[in-house]
Amino acid sequence: MITVFATGLAVGLGLIVAIGAQNAFVLRQGLLGRHVFAVCLTCAASDAILITAGVTSFGQITAWLPWLEPAMRAAGALFLTVYGARSLLAALRSTGGLQPEAGAVAGRGNASTLAGTLLACLAITWLNPHVYLDTVVMLGTVASQYEDGRWAFASGAVSGSFLFFFALGYGARRLQPLFARPLAWRLMEASIGVVMWLIAAHLVLRG
Repeated sequence: MITVFATGLAVGLGLIVAIGAQNAFVLRQGLLGRHVFAVCLTCAASDAILITAGVTSFGQITAWLPWLEPAMRAAGALFLTVYGARSLLAALRSTGGLQPEAGAVAGRGNASTLAGTLLACLAITWLNPHVYLDTVVMLGTVASQYEDGRWAFASGAVSGSFLFFFALGYGARRLQPLFARPLAWRLMEASIGVVMWLIAAHLVLRG
């Protein structure tokens, strides 16, 4: 079972370490030092729910409701387009760098509320069809190969998710001196915007 757990941990990490909308959001919150624990916990807990759903064959719902996947793809593309536009505008308008002591970026105003941050985090997570492909479909499919050991595999994958998001969120603080430079912060915001738009375009083109 330990080997199966380790396999689940490795496969789970392999799927989530790629740069994506969710990871970019966690990185940004980590750099700001804003609601980091809540954001990391929300992302990891969401993955845990979806991985569990995949292990219990919840993915069959898409076969029963064929309209669900295109509807989620459209909603996800719209949200990522809007969020990406906000990041690109921030890159253009920002006149200062990251100010950890203030918990904000110069020229960006007050920090977002916890509720608003979590709503954005949940939208980025649950409106992204790629999340379902990685967790429900792919991990669920691999887990089915282990029969009695599928829960050990799922536990490993869930552990990998918690490990990665908390490492990303809190590890980002080490980069704060770099992002205190206005140019570095603007480039990061622009990169997030481009990532969001690329994912949105991919979702649309797949339709």
